[in-house]
Parts: sequence; structure tokens; C-alpha cells
Amino acid sequence: MFAVYGVTGRLYSATPDQLRRVGSTEATTAARAVTREGGRDGGNEPGEARPGAAAYAAMQRGDTGRQPLSRVAQVMSRQVWTLPQDATLVDAWRTLAAHGIGQAPVVDAQGVLVGLLSRAELMHPGLLPAPDAPEATWRNFGARRVAEVMWTPVPSVQAEEDLRRVATALLQTGLPGLPVVDDAGTVTGFVSRSDILRAVAADPPLDLWS
Repeated sequence: MFAVYGVTGRLYSATPDQLRRVGSTEATTAARAVTREGGRDGGNEPGEARPGAAAYAAMQRGDTGRQPLSRVAQVMSRQVWTLPQDATLVDAWRTLAAHGIGQAPVVDAQGVLVGLLSRAELMHPGLLPAPDAPEATWRNFGARRVAEVMWTPVPSVQAEEDLRRVATALLQTGLPGLPVVDDAGTVTGFVSRSDILRAVAADPPLDLWS
């Protein structure tokens, strides 16, 4: 199931087509909001076997032992960093920079999804003070709360959702990924375009569409 969350909680459940009602997504960034535990988000380390090549070799031997990809839970990243809605922009920037991420879900005091904040938003010319602005102006900017500038409402998806519908939703909304939430709206992970492409590349043939 897809759902849209805002500062007042869950606004409505939605189909991929209805996610367009959320609004423009031009300000979001293509960077992943999470990284997989125990590894980098990117290319292989020197000397590391390419997962796609190894999977194809195993397929030729008939010993893949794979299961068809069909659900978000099979490809989503479970290690996810969230931002409190009352965090300052300075603290939010430090969190994004420390983890090398481009965006993060924003949650309330109960851990329920309320929005999304990206580095692209923080660097938007319409938001930043002028480069020659007084130091006090920059301090005031950094002291603003995440809730003042985050993107809300924000679409989300549950772990048991069909992966093909998620891919469709990402194409239709232009989002780089969706927060994964439970029935209470608590963030449990994140599924991105990169997660889907990585799974397809490392787990041939393309069972995603079977």
C-alpha cells in the first residue's frame, strides 16, 4: 500500500497515479537517502568480484538458488537515517554530510513520517542568505527548524508492496526513492531507484518483470 504523510499524520492512501497529487518533486535529489549496511554505495572495491557477473556465472551452472523479486522488502535498504522535524538546519546538514547522503525522511517525536529533506533544498538559492550577508543572518538561517523547509506531504510505501508498482510510482513522481513505513507510519527503510537497479544487476535474469 502507498500512503501520503504530512505534519498532521497520514493524509490518504494512494495508488501510483494518485501520488501525482502530492505536487512537484523537482527539488528532490537523485542521491540515495540511505546506504546499505556493511558496504559503500557505489562501485566495487579493487579486486572485488562484480556481483552481476558472478550471478550470471551461477545461472549458467544452474545453482543460483534465487527467488523472484516481487516485493519492496527484498530490495529496500533497512539502514536509514531520519531527521527530527525540530532539528536545526545546521544539525540536519551535519547529519546528511556525516553519512554521505543526499536526503532523509523527517519524523515527528513518535518517529512517524512527516516529510523529506534534501541537500538540494538546503542549497536552494531562494532559501540561502546572500553570500555577503552578515554573520548573524547565517546563524539565524542555520537555527531554523527542519519543519520550516522540509518537503511535505511526502509519499511512502509499505515493505510488502509490489515492486513493479513502486518502480511505476518513482517514474511518475520523479522521486529518487520512497520511505518505507509500517502501519503506524514509522519509518523502517527506504527504497530507491538505485536499490532496484542494483538488485536487477546482481540477480539476473530479470525476475522483477516475470
